[in-house]
Amino acid sequence: MRLLALAVTAALALPALAAAQSLPPLPTLDETAAQRTARRAAMTPPVLQEDTALQAVVGSSDRPAADAARDVYRHPFETLTFWGLTPGSTIVEIEPGGAGWWRNILEPYAASTGGTYVPVNRPLEGMGVPDGTADMVVVARAFHNWHRAGRTGPYLAAFFKALKPGGVLAIEQHRSVDGLNPDQTAPTGYVPESYVIRAALAAGFVLEARSELNANPKDDHDHPYGVWTLPPVRTSAPRQGNANDRPTPLTEAERAAFDAIGESDRMTLRFRKPA
Repeated sequence: MRLLALAVTAALALPALAAAQSLPPLPTLDETAAQRTARRAAMTPPVLQEDTALQAVVGSSDRPAADAARDVYRHPFETLTFWGLTPGSTIVEIEPGGAGWWRNILEPYAASTGGTYVPVNRPLEGMGVPDGTADMVVVARAFHNWHRAGRTGPYLAAFFKALKPGGVLAIEQHRSVDGLNPDQTAPTGYVPESYVIRAALAAGFVLEARSELNANPKDDHDHPYGVWTLPPVRTSAPRQGNANDRPTPLTEAERAAFDAIGESDRMTLRFRKPA
């Protein structure tokens, strides 16, 4: 596949990082089936809590039906539990997007538990809360865009400043195999997990836990129109001006095969601002 032919980036190799942080191994280009099974077993599962308010919001008929249909891929209750969401929290979501998939859960949850939900689209212009007051900053599927624009470091610094000591940086991101160059993977929507980890550590965060909740072993990370080939976007023909796209549309059989993969393979990370 195309991505497997990309040059390995020595600076992103994980042995030193893993040793320093006592991390489980990350997915690599030469990972065997047995190694994949062992790596996934080493991830931190969520300890489910009886958060009835969160259960009610996730199961509410007020959520758009299209949102609820994606729960099988995005595991909202389990993911938010893993991130450590608690009632009454001040939650800042970065670039929630027009569809607002996480917003449609986080905003009513905050309202029902006496918390605060703050959407932020331009972090460098303000985080919407006083410095040191946010309990959680949520980032979903954005690092590939930030890398291409050179914003990763400045954005993480803004998140660190906004969070209270002990606050959580919660990350969900399309994940490439490790060892690839993010300059080459980011245009396809994926970045290596080590890239995100290193960037957050450089900003002062501590990596508290990683989870395979949103992993998808069916996703080989190499698609004609990037991650957007997969659901929910389902791009099936070349996009104007995008040099990374295959020049021909998908056949019906190809479209069905990509739909069968489901949504992307994603890292799920919990960082904490030191107390």
